[in-house]
Amino acid sequence: MKPSSLVGDFLDLFLPRGCLGCGDRLPPEEPEDLVCARCRTLLRAPTPPRCPRCDVPQGTGQPPGATCLECADWPEILVSARAAVVMEPPADALVHALKYGGWSLLGEMMGCRMAAVCPPMGSESLVIPIPTTSRRRRLRGYNQARVLAEVVARELGIPLVEVLDRPKGGTQVRLGPRERRSNVQGSFRVIPSLCSRIQGLRVILVDDVLTTGATALSAALALGGKGAESVHLLTFARALPFGIEGRRAPSG
Repeated sequence: MKPSSLVGDFLDLFLPRGCLGCGDRLPPEEPEDLVCARCRTLLRAPTPPRCPRCDVPQGTGQPPGATCLECADWPEILVSARAAVVMEPPADALVHALKYGGWSLLGEMMGCRMAAVCPPMGSESLVIPIPTTSRRRRLRGYNQARVLAEVVARELGIPLVEVLDRPKGGTQVRLGPRERRSNVQGSFRVIPSLCSRIQGLRVILVDDVLTTGATALSAALALGGKGAESVHLLTFARALPFGIEGRRAPSG
């Protein structure tokens, strides 16, 4: 077998033949890329004007200071939420590839985009990933939120500490807002030996997607209950509710 064939076989084994966003074949001169240039340009942030707290698009008809229904019932500890992109093609395909396809290398591009939209936090801050259950971690080989958090922490120069544990929790797929909140209520706890690490600090809570906020709300309450000063959610994608920008949030 020719050496060039061996190299090609190796690349086909460890790199995708096509873009993970659209499936189109990637340029041969850039075999290390996982996402094509077109898909990168299609990734877009939520449209302004946006809620200053949860960042959801509010539309031009909203008066200044109007209550945002998306975050009106969030606890005070969950101060803000920011997402790099809207959960629509090709963002949904990238999230799926990271979460279920084993493409942890996507975390570099996705995490860098997240770090770019994170509000200034100062030195008294920590990056904390949303934990997954031990069963899911075994199945996937990693926690996708941890993969993203590592890049965010590096880019922002803020320490990463895994202080949350998730001893229970079922899937959120196909659940409505009320069911999601009930499903994750009490699912998180701060590891007792690490409680002192969050005392009086601002927490950047990292996850892959913000859908209803149920997961972030439960984790934020756990962190606030053990002394965190504030929690700021940072995700790669934001699923927009029905009626906002004429789109419907994905069911996953």
